[in-house]
Amino acid sequence: MVTITVDGQAYDAEEGQTVLQVLRAHRVALPTLCYHPALKPSGSCRLCAVEVVGKSGRPVAMLSCIMPVKDGLEIKTTGEIVHAARTKAFRRLLQMAPQSQRIRDLAEQYNVDVGPPPDGCVRCRLCIRVCKEIIGAGALRMEKREGNDFVVPVEGACIGCGTCANICPTGAITVSDSEGVRTISIRDEIIGIHAMERCQACGRPFATRKFLEYAEAHVQPHPDVKEHHRYCPTCAKLLADRVKLGLRQRQR
Repeated sequence: MVTITVDGQAYDAEEGQTVLQVLRAHRVALPTLCYHPALKPSGSCRLCAVEVVGKSGRPVAMLSCIMPVKDGLEIKTTGEIVHAARTKAFRRLLQMAPQSQRIRDLAEQYNVDVGPPPDGCVRCRLCIRVCKEIIGAGALRMEKREGNDFVVPVEGACIGCGTCANICPTGAITVSDSEGVRTISIRDEIIGIHAMERCQACGRPFATRKFLEYAEAHVQPHPDVKEHHRYCPTCAKLLADRVKLGLRQRQR
């Protein structure tokens, strides 16, 4: 039997045990992902680092899952050295598995800042530019949050055209049409929710009411007095083709 000291508390341990085994036996919290009691420890995740005094006499971080206990060993499970080692390990793991919520939750549990979760956005600003320079709605802007740039909606400015989603090179912006309502989103933020107009020919929802009103208000004035209809692109093309065919037949 040997005695080790963990954060100032003395614990008895059996020779041949690892530090992690002793810590777990005494319910001392330490993050791990790759450890399993049925398998030989490998130290792959590197999360179980603790602070010990190295051979040089200076404190260093070592992996508790592969470090055997020895009498008089003194260990710290918190502090700057441990925090730096954990932060490096968590960020390394997230480079391999950036979408892993399990890793992020574990990092938060141990107060390790791993940065914002990936949102698929590469900050190319195409969506912001096309909405402002081509569409003219200006419904998106760049905002800095906790030191990082994010594309965010401008409240009430979206007209529901979906151009931002079409031009997005990574699919970070999504458009969902359901039961006559269009929802445009980025991450968990809604850019716009809009009622859709139905085609007067086929009856299918095809464009948002706000987009059609915006388009009608921004087209060049034309001295026509015809009755206007709202057709989806498919029906509009079919009707136009029929008109052209009728003109050709009358010209013969």
